[in-house]
Amino acid sequence: MSKLINLTVFREFLKSSFAGGIILFSCVILALIVANTSLYGSVMDFLLREVGFETDSIQLKYSWLLWLNDGLMAIFFLLVGLEIKREIVEGELSSPSKAVLPILAAVGGALLPAAIYFIINKDAADTAHGWGIPMATDIAFALAVITLLGNKVPASLKIFLAALAIVDDLLAILVIALFYSNGIHATYLFIALGIFVFLIVLNKLGVKALWAYLIPGLFIWYFIHHSGIHATIAGVLVAMTLPTTPDETESPLEKLEHLLTKPVNFIIIPLFAFANTLIPIHAEMVGGLTSKLGLGIIVGLIAGKSVGIFLICFIAKKMKIAQLPDGASWMQIFGVGLLGGIGFTMSIFISILSFDDAFLIEEAKFAVLMASLCAGILGYTILRLAGNSKNNLESIG
Repeated sequence: MSKLINLTVFREFLKSSFAGGIILFSCVILALIVANTSLYGSVMDFLLREVGFETDSIQLKYSWLLWLNDGLMAIFFLLVGLEIKREIVEGELSSPSKAVLPILAAVGGALLPAAIYFIINKDAADTAHGWGIPMATDIAFALAVITLLGNKVPASLKIFLAALAIVDDLLAILVIALFYSNGIHATYLFIALGIFVFLIVLNKLGVKALWAYLIPGLFIWYFIHHSGIHATIAGVLVAMTLPTTPDETESPLEKLEHLLTKPVNFIIIPLFAFANTLIPIHAEMVGGLTSKLGLGIIVGLIAGKSVGIFLICFIAKKMKIAQLPDGASWMQIFGVGLLGGIGFTMSIFISILSFDDAFLIEEAKFAVLMASLCAGILGYTILRLAGNSKNNLESIG
């Protein structure tokens, strides 16, 4: 009986909206522990071991780490792309009245952190390219934190944060494609775009079989990977071609989204988190939190995100461009802005793309971890206080 109860509790945990965030956080803690023990060398040797095959014309032999960051993460980006398209067709981004506030908030919450980082690092040639690191919000962590607050925040605020984070991901994808790709190889890119057009034609012809999109999608991934644009963009391109409907009928897009959600949240993202937060902590790294790189990331994520999101919402409300989420206060909007400073997955991903120096990458990852932790704690605290307070700064509005 006790085993049955334990199994039921485990299943309920996996169904909960904060399970992904807790598993993700646990993997980060485990990675930091492993990285600072004698196990670190063995784990890194395994991650850097090359697997696959190569011929004179085909190169598919990479390290486990690269397969994870360029291969499995393409599936993560596929899921993100599916979520973006679904929200555009039938969700919170489906009409101007619904979409305007999260879109504006995401833009403000991306531009101000990038500007802060650039101002701090503009004279540092080795770190100036990292301006995209503090632009991103981690959906899993941010939603996990706000879910822990239960009914202390209105449901509309959770929806607003989810929509904001999705638009934020789209901006991050564009930034990666435009500014964090290597030299472009036109032939590979044109082949990938040709397959992408073929998938669009399949959509227009009413083809609904998932395999008809996913198998060509593998070839898009291969050619994008060799084109110089980061391979994970292939996931987004494939997602945009999948058929969906604005009604409640389960479409191929929604079917694939349901199939991918748990594997991505419970396997792919935790693996990515573990492999990329194996950070041996030493005095120089702790001191690096006050370097230009560290300050750019920390100030960008904590202050830039919260102020950028809050300020844009305030301006949009005053100009009557948009309305705040139902039942939300200004103090809660600021708290959500702080949760937007939980960069983690996408910020770490951009850190890897930003620098060639391994120490700078590790220093950036550590700064992202510290900033995300602080933003999460501050955001949770502000939202909890706002939920308990009768005076939620409504007089501002």
